[in-house]
Amino acid sequence: MTTLTSTPIAPLLDRLFAQAEAAPSAASPALAGISREERTRLMQSKTEYLDYYGRMKDLALPVSRETGALLYMLARACGARTIVEFGTSFGISTLHLAAALRDNGGGRLITTEFEPSKVARAQENLISGAVADLVEIRVGDALQTLADDLPETIDLLLLDGAKGLYPQILALVENRLRPGALIVADNADYSPDYLARVRAPASGYLSTPFGDDVELSMKLG
Repeated sequence: MTTLTSTPIAPLLDRLFAQAEAAPSAASPALAGISREERTRLMQSKTEYLDYYGRMKDLALPVSRETGALLYMLARACGARTIVEFGTSFGISTLHLAAALRDNGGGRLITTEFEPSKVARAQENLISGAVADLVEIRVGDALQTLADDLPETIDLLLLDGAKGLYPQILALVENRLRPGALIVADNADYSPDYLARVRAPASGYLSTPFGDDVELSMKLG
């Protein structure tokens, strides 16, 4: 048994995923009247993300179950002790990563979320999952909260916030990424600038699509 597959995290995640599946973002009144094209534009925006994601403050917007399992496995496989996450939401991905830290013998997970009500929900879930001691939630715009006071080396970075900011968030933390560090970008197709950055031959990364909605990259050298 692992922290991820045992009590209290396993039943907590089952409940959180079930709640998210019962309230899909596509059916949210917060997005009523917004066309698919406009949603795509807002998801890719580098300036309107606070308003767009603020409309969805009551939605979990979680990673998939499969991506959650992938996060846990990657963090375990690389022996991660320092993790940075962009986009906490209700803490579903955070729980997977914190479970890996627990099973790796401890560590530090810095995650950031601009919506205070989501921070409160995430903190409750981390306490319920008995992993709150491993996690620091920074409240505010990630362009500020991740601009300083980061670990000397970072083993794993999860990008799962405003898609248009993926290149900027990577730029903030990449000088702390150790050689071999892993970067997981959820819904990366909504950030073509980011994909161009990590897939470029001289980028310093090895990068490949992983599944339908994840880009998996590794810091070289």
